[in-house]
Amino acid sequence: MAPPAEHGPADTDVPVIDLSQAPGEGEAWNRPKWMIYLWSATELVLVTNPWQISSGLRAKALRAFGAKIGDGVIIRPRTRIKFPWNLEIGDRSWIGEGVWIHNQDQVTIGHDAVVSQETFITTGSHAHRKDMGLITRPVTINDGAWVTARCVVTGGVNIGTSAVISPNTVVAQDVSPNVILSQKAEYFEKPRFT
Repeated sequence: MAPPAEHGPADTDVPVIDLSQAPGEGEAWNRPKWMIYLWSATELVLVTNPWQISSGLRAKALRAFGAKIGDGVIIRPRTRIKFPWNLEIGDRSWIGEGVWIHNQDQVTIGHDAVVSQETFITTGSHAHRKDMGLITRPVTINDGAWVTARCVVTGGVNIGTSAVISPNTVVAQDVSPNVILSQKAEYFEKPRFT
């Protein structure tokens, strides 16, 4: 166990944001509370539920709450979707088991794209140095892209057509089409198809 951190006199001069005063709670809901709560129950029973084996039923539940889901989309169990009305998925795309789409802003996934197991896509963050106010920016994963297992994709990112994101990569900037982004290098581009 590491020893406790020592704090010097300068630490008392560093400001701390009073989180009880932080703006943003409920700002991204853009639907009535009853709909948010109804979606939460529906998601638990039909989408996140690991025993629910029907991808088609998951897609129908998402569509019923405003998601635009294309034909032939596969959505595996344990998927979490914050707000289905902020989600669009193109034809024949695959969403792997345990994917969490925390979409306080729009998430668009193109056709024939893959988001693999345990990946986390978030469109929201906070103004840490100011007042912890909510900041949202959309995420786009273009046609044919593959976000492999356990990646994190942050708000404002555009992943190019047929790009591949290697496992465990944090994607915090745009990714060019037809390249491989590896977490082993700051930004590694390699043509996927030549």
